[in-house]
Amino acid sequence: MTRQVKAVALISGGLDSLLAVKVVQDQGVHVEGINFFTGFCVEGHTHAIRKKEKAKPKRNNALWVAEQLGIKLHILDIIEEYKEVVFNPKHGYGANLNPCLDCKVFMVRKAHEWIERNGFDFIITGEVVGQRPMSQRRDTMPVVSRESGADDLLLRPLSARNLPETRPEREGWVSRDRLYGFSGRSRKPQMELAQRFGFDDYAQPAGGCCFLTDANYSSKLADLWRFRGAKAYEIDDIMLLKVGRHLRPRPNFKVIIAREEGEGRFLQGYRKQFVNLETVSHPGPLALIDGEASEEDIQLAARLVARYSKGRGDDRVELQVSGRDGVSHRLAVVPLSADEVPESWHL
Repeated sequence: MTRQVKAVALISGGLDSLLAVKVVQDQGVHVEGINFFTGFCVEGHTHAIRKKEKAKPKRNNALWVAEQLGIKLHILDIIEEYKEVVFNPKHGYGANLNPCLDCKVFMVRKAHEWIERNGFDFIITGEVVGQRPMSQRRDTMPVVSRESGADDLLLRPLSARNLPETRPEREGWVSRDRLYGFSGRSRKPQMELAQRFGFDDYAQPAGGCCFLTDANYSSKLADLWRFRGAKAYEIDDIMLLKVGRHLRPRPNFKVIIAREEGEGRFLQGYRKQFVNLETVSHPGPLALIDGEASEEDIQLAARLVARYSKGRGDDRVELQVSGRDGVSHRLAVVPLSADEVPESWHL
């Protein structure tokens, strides 16, 4: 009896990994998926809490892809291990705080360790030559194979014909003739292939879900590191940087202000960890103060929060200020005007 060949695929939840698995599945290979949880790629979290995202499906795209393909998905928590990749990337950052090349090396290395433990034969990714400016250039793709330790056990089905032959091809586990030679930034070939396979619902091509590639998010993370005097974060930091309007009026504290009802409900879960403010005389947002704030700082923060309430045009807005100990007091302030909120406060 012929032995069943088995591969594990890196599943991001995007179109490329969906297609890469399907291409290999159609050659009779048993495929399972791995999704690495870094904390920076949870697009469903933001979509679920914000009203403006209500048109987007509230789903974990990696789980959804696995369901469409009928494969088992292993979700591995690598939050702590991944910090070293974020803090000290050997190959540097991309346009923002995205360590894309180091990230790919790290994840393929973890996948290689996984196949060795679990008796699988090779690794699949959805990478395409020339698609991403840092990790998917012709000169950097061999770096991923080499530095991860996967070497020629790493198969990129969508771009294989543009790359050297791998062991899965040499061994006859897959046929090179049934792989593809996609290259470049255009996603049109992938979308046409998706149509041939019958996939008409998938994550937006070229979207990506890593918040480290986002300029606004990276700016807030860099501010967090400056404020703490070191590159450090915990999972709550990662989540809070995705939610609300972040303003730093003074170097020792910042204010996180909910922009809508969904964000306000989310921030409620952090009230016991931060000094928080909420308008009581007018409808308005919940806000958290991150940092050690003096009474004068709290007064300024209250005026700032009042600026984003329905009382912004009134002479006085009353707020409730609650400490981490649960003790509360009322505070009446004059809302800041637009001119009193400089752009430099916005993170």
